[in-house]
Amino acid sequence: MIVDNIPVLSAEEFIDMETSILSAAIQKNVPLKTLPSVFLSSAPGVGKSSSVFQVAEKLSDAVGKKVLVTDIRLLLFSPIDLRGVPMEDKTGRFTEWKMPRLFDLDPGKDVVNILFLDELTAAAPAVQAAAYQITLNRAIGEFHLPDNCVVMGAGNRITDRSVTYRMPQALANRMMHFQLKADFESWRRWAIGHGVNEYVLGYLSYDSGKLFTEDPRIEETAYPTPRSWMFVSDQLNLLEAEPSNAHAVISACIGTGTALEFEAWSRVHRDLPPIEDILNGFPAPMPRTPDALYAVISALTVRIQREGEKTTKKTLGNVCRYASLFPPDFQALFYRNLLDIPSVALRLYLIPEAAKWLKK
Repeated sequence: MIVDNIPVLSAEEFIDMETSILSAAIQKNVPLKTLPSVFLSSAPGVGKSSSVFQVAEKLSDAVGKKVLVTDIRLLLFSPIDLRGVPMEDKTGRFTEWKMPRLFDLDPGKDVVNILFLDELTAAAPAVQAAAYQITLNRAIGEFHLPDNCVVMGAGNRITDRSVTYRMPQALANRMMHFQLKADFESWRRWAIGHGVNEYVLGYLSYDSGKLFTEDPRIEETAYPTPRSWMFVSDQLNLLEAEPSNAHAVISACIGTGTALEFEAWSRVHRDLPPIEDILNGFPAPMPRTPDALYAVISALTVRIQREGEKTTKKTLGNVCRYASLFPPDFQALFYRNLLDIPSVALRLYLIPEAAKWLKK
């Protein structure tokens, strides 16, 4: 997909692509300083910053090196901060510059540095101009980034009603540009491995369009984004509360309208069969409505993910036998979720009901 003459990717697609590029360069001994800088744009809350840190984590696993991210919030800097502080040299005749800390990066052979210029488009034009040399030449004045350093930037779009300055063409042309989109499937795979609350996972599986809803014609302070849903998840996990008992907190994150819809859906949980009965293989009633099916699948997914390798073959068999009674579409959702849990995925082939479905 192409928007505004640049490719639009999910966070997962960008992370995989950028990790592949950096891994190939390292394996082929291509100096990282020769790679073009990268700029990520998106609406607020879609995951620009977290994507950069996930690239670092995945790259470290791929190449066996320590990957360090130096996060620089450019909107907090002045051009002098980037250039360094002028000082009188020892002769008293000339000026020399004291190196800014952002250039104090580890040059070691077993290290990869990512200099992350976050909030780049929120920085004043003079600061963006000072970033020209960093993005192209990996230097400012006489100070140079180490050869093992790549530069990435991120910022909101002009249309996002944020504090944003149009990027000068001279700076824009020094970078590769990608726009991130909110994509439910990539978010779902990420959420399963990161302890997302079962109510949040279940509701967004039921209505994935609520992952990100923003109407530029309406001024709303709180609205759903992947980031604000994580706020909801974290608060529910912390309070160990049902959504109906945390209305103010949820509304503060995603807005009152979406919060009321979420809370109404979550009441379905009260009528779900006991999860413990399903895990232990006891007879349990089968939900009859789509929202209840989404809820029970999310509850089982979160429980199995939380237990991880402690989930026994017997427990998996009990769950898969119960899931064999789901309608086909819900069986597909259930097994997609389990396949995204690394500690469980391979063991599914040892469960007759799961192997039968996977083969089919």
